[in-house]
Amino acid sequence: MIPQRPLVFGTLLAASLLAIQPKAIQMAHAADPAPSFQFTAIDGGSYDTAQWRGKPVLVVNTASMCGYTPQYADLQALSDHFGSKAVVLAVPSDDFNQELGSDAEVKEFCALNYALTLPMTTTSHVAAGAVDPFYAWLSDTTGFVPAWNFNKVLIGPDGNFIAAWGSNAQPMGAVKDAMDAAILAAKP
Repeated sequence: MIPQRPLVFGTLLAASLLAIQPKAIQMAHAADPAPSFQFTAIDGGSYDTAQWRGKPVLVVNTASMCGYTPQYADLQALSDHFGSKAVVLAVPSDDFNQELGSDAEVKEFCALNYALTLPMTTTSHVAAGAVDPFYAWLSDTTGFVPAWNFNKVLIGPDGNFIAAWGSNAQPMGAVKDAMDAAILAAKP
């Protein structure tokens, strides 16, 4: 069992703030080693977060039919900007009833409309039902549960939680700045 870690903000306050504004919830790094997580890739295979240690990882729950879907363009730009220094991972979810019916449709939609090349998982539960283990860990350790599509979670180069933002947070704004800071902090 993963030990509970204290929050900077109360769980309910943080969740409600994230739902209405793009400010980040942040947490100090814990001494415990961070777990690694497996995600099933939308085009077959899998992603293991342990392979990304040493670089920040931005995990974003996405949906194809949401008002925030145009953020895919900025997520791809963010991925292109950082190249091999960071990872931007899209996690499609239908928890808010705004995702297409199949992984094949999601992949095709993202390829045709946004030319996505960033890593993308199969459609997963992030807030309800059989929640993906990464999101269960996130909830257990920080209290953060996505309140809507395009919530963003930054995991540090050491695999620990750094910050989370609500849907309104622009990928090329505060999120990019936090990723830059994580890269700089990880340099020897």
